[in-house]
Amino acid sequence: MTVPFSYVRPVSLQDAMNQLADKTARIHAGGTDLLGCLRDGVFHASKVVSISRLSNLHGMRKRADGGLTIGALTTLAEVASYPAVMEKYTALAQAAAAVASPQIRNQGTLGGNLCQKPRCWYYRGEFHCLRKGGDYCYAAAGENQYHCILGGKNCFIVHPSDTAAALVALDASLRIAGPRGSRIIPVEDFYVLPEKDVTKETILEPEEIVTEILLPPVSILSRSSYRKVRTRQAWDFALAGVALVLEHAEERVKQSRVVLSGAAPAPWRVRAVEKIINGSSLEDDIIKKAAWAAVSDARPLSKNGYKVPLFRGMLEEELEKTKNRM
Repeated sequence: MTVPFSYVRPVSLQDAMNQLADKTARIHAGGTDLLGCLRDGVFHASKVVSISRLSNLHGMRKRADGGLTIGALTTLAEVASYPAVMEKYTALAQAAAAVASPQIRNQGTLGGNLCQKPRCWYYRGEFHCLRKGGDYCYAAAGENQYHCILGGKNCFIVHPSDTAAALVALDASLRIAGPRGSRIIPVEDFYVLPEKDVTKETILEPEEIVTEILLPPVSILSRSSYRKVRTRQAWDFALAGVALVLEHAEERVKQSRVVLSGAAPAPWRVRAVEKIINGSSLEDDIIKKAAWAAVSDARPLSKNGYKVPLFRGMLEEELEKTKNRM
């Protein structure tokens, strides 16, 4: 049950940032995550600042350099069905289409999907865990079958966004507006691991707002994909996922970016895999070696060891599919 809060709808970005100067204010875009967090008591808000009236944060547009700009308030359904995204940034279209249900995709925004809170049931439940300012991670020795196998330290959340992994693989950036002006940062640098700050998921400061997602131009020789494995075909978050972007020439991988979802507290780029497949024609032994390398640093908890072979098998299948398309 949520506590009472005031609700404001600013008509300008500056007004929205001014409203967010209140330390107990929370930003509202699609609301699919915010309202759940308020209901579950993950955090409280005395003021909800809706940015839905900021029309300049909606929609997609092609840039002169061949890249694409996506407003943070563009819905996941719009992203998944936009022709330029489907054709050139296939991994993002597939990731957006894999999020939750049609109802959520029509309401939820791309910016919100990137900024959503962890789905750990201890964090979302009535537990004063480490991430909420407590002194203990209940998942470490508890029900941890859906938690991370990579990058966990003190806290073992899994980052819940499918689109984040795709955007890291696509080398996308975010434009962030704040009281001191705007800044552009790679999506890869947007997330904060528990070992650095266990109370934060992103680098966003309280008054900052993600306004745009910036996708660079892609080579005509580049191919991308996103694969998600989940308990059920609809609704569920990823047990394991992988975003692949491979540029090929003469039936060999020229360069690649490989990012896992469902594995770590942030989208997890596996450079060891990239190093193995770059320059190869994805021979069977290379694919197997790359799949093993993806989980070589895995440190599963007591109940999520199944994720190690799951990631390995999934990556083998996806690299095999990519080989057949080269």
